[in-house]
Amino acid sequence: MPSITPSYLYSFAAIIAVSGLLVTAFMSYVGGVRFFSETNQLKNIADMVAARATELLTLVSTSNCTIQAYAELPASIGNMQYWLRLKNSSSQAWTEGGFGSIPYSEPYVKAYLPRNASASGFYAAGHGALMLVSSVEDGAVNIHIDSLRGAS
Repeated sequence: MPSITPSYLYSFAAIIAVSGLLVTAFMSYVGGVRFFSETNQLKNIADMVAARATELLTLVSTSNCTIQAYAELPASIGNMQYWLRLKNSSSQAWTEGGFGSIPYSEPYVKAYLPRNASASGFYAAGHGALMLVSSVEDGAVNIHIDSLRGAS
């Protein structure tokens, strides 16, 4: 009879080990799915900001005036804060976005603007509404992103 008890204990230990491995694998999979959906939502927000910026750039270039636009964005995606910024090179402008409170050197998402402009500014989620300001200065079209509270 004493030999039966150790076999039950070994079986119980094996079941606990396999269960632990399955739980760990499932948690890893759920984390990957969650990160994918959060990155997808960040991409949608960056695309929306790029579309709004393109609309402002078109209006400013045709009417030669200064325009401000505001957008209420979520304070966080999932439980993570995010940031957006506008950047440009000599040939194109784009919106970048990433997770955290400050911009990293490599953003998670980029959304390109269809027209070239001088783009600048930074927006951190949770610091008020997003504000886009577009203007024409010395013949150059400019777009700037900021928070309504001026937190950048």
